[in-house]
Amino acid sequence: MHEYHDREWGTPVHDDRVHFEFIVLEGAQAGLSWQTILGKRDRYRRVLDGFDPARVARYDKRKLASLLKDPGIVRNRLKVESLVKNARAFLAVQEEFGSYDAYVWRFVQGRPLVNRREELRDIPARTQESDALSKDLQRRGFTFVGGTICYAYMQAVGLVNDHLVRCFRFAPLARAGA
Repeated sequence: MHEYHDREWGTPVHDDRVHFEFIVLEGAQAGLSWQTILGKRDRYRRVLDGFDPARVARYDKRKLASLLKDPGIVRNRLKVESLVKNARAFLAVQEEFGSYDAYVWRFVQGRPLVNRREELRDIPARTQESDALSKDLQRRGFTFVGGTICYAYMQAVGLVNDHLVRCFRFAPLARAGA
C-alpha cells in the first residue's frame, strides 16, 4: 500500500490502457478493500491481456467461465461479466472522443482538481464531479461505476489530488496540476 501511495496514487494518467486498468480494478474493488485488489492486480494483468480493452471486448462465454474459476481475481459473476461490457463501452468512448483520456479529463476541465485536505475524514466518498462522471459512464453502458467508485477512480488516476496537505506527494502533484 505504501509503494502504491508513494509512486502511483494521484499521479495524473494520460494512457488509455492505464485508465482501463483502473476502471476494471475500481469496479472489482466494490465492497472489498483496495489492499485486496492490489494483491490481485498482477493476476488481473495476466488474465486480462495486460488490460487491453480491445481484447477484453472480444471475450466469449468460455473465457468468462474460466475467469470465474480463477482464484487470483474477484470471482463475482456480475463483476466478471462487466469486464466485457465496460471494455466495449470504453472502445466506444475512444471512438467518439479520439481517446478515453480526452473524454475523462473533460470532467475536471483538463486539469487535476487540487483539494487541500487536512485530515482523512475531510475526504468525501463522492463529489459532484464523480457523480457526473458516473451518470455519463452509466449512460454509455458501463457498469460498476457508481459515484463512490468513480471518485476512487478519479483519485487513483490523478483527476483529483486528495493527498493530505502534509503528505510529501501533495505539493509536487499540486504544482504539476496547476
